[in-house]
Order: sequence, then C-alpha cells, then structure tokens
Amino acid sequence: MEALYTIGYTKKSLERFVTLLREAGVDAVVDVRRFNTSQLAGWAKRDDLAFLLRSAFGIAYVHLPALAPTPEMLKSLRASRDWWAYDTAFRALMAETAMVKQAAPVLSGFRRPCLLCAEHQPAECHRRLLAEAFQAAMPGLAVHHLE
Repeated sequence: MEALYTIGYTKKSLERFVTLLREAGVDAVVDVRRFNTSQLAGWAKRDDLAFLLRSAFGIAYVHLPALAPTPEMLKSLRASRDWWAYDTAFRALMAETAMVKQAAPVLSGFRRPCLLCAEHQPAECHRRLLAEAFQAAMPGLAVHHLE
C-alpha cells in the first residue's frame, strides 16, 4: 500500500466524489459504514456504488463492516453528540477487535485504497480514527483526506 485515503460522501455530488477519487489515483473504495443500503445514502448505496465504481471507473469496491462502529455506539453518538466519548469508545473497539490487523490483508492488496464513510469532514468521523490506527501500525504510511 503506497498511501491510504479517506472520503465522506455527504455534501458531495457524485461527480465531485468520483473526481476526487480519480485525481488521487485511488484503486479501491473500502466502505467502512455499517449501514450502507438505506435510501438516505442516495447514489452512495452499496450495490449502486460498487457497480458504478467498478464498471465506469475500474475502481474496486470492498465493504468491511468489521471496521464500523457498533449500532449502539452510533445510537449513543446521535443522542449525546459527545464526540470525545465516541472517540474513546471506538478506539477501545479497534483495539478489542484488532481491526487494523484484521483489515490489513485486504487493504494491502491495493496501492491506494480509500476508506469511505458518510461524514463530510474527517475530524469527527471514525474513518479518521481508522486511518490514524493504520498509520501507527505502518510507519511511513501517508494518509490523505479527500474533501
């Protein structure tokens, strides 16, 4: 893996989303959402996005729900809006489930994978926490947040 990217689809048109991926040379989108089939996801629904990326742009799509927060964590965050409590809980979950070790073989199969989640900005999104954990486990790994 040369570099790791992250992107959120919220507040992006499909055109902007694909342009960012292509300009970065992303070769795989790794979907780290637990719930990715809702009508609320619009053009970013799992099956539609996988088809589009693969057939139109030659970008692989992998869904890794093991890298997503638990439903309880999401519910708690929505209710409390307490990012720091969520951050602490998600970091504990990453350690407890060995997320990085579990996902490393999948991500290392690509040159420039990109973690996908819904949040527009990475600051308060678990994809940033994941990217930081991968970076800590792989010294020298460059991480880029596509906005």
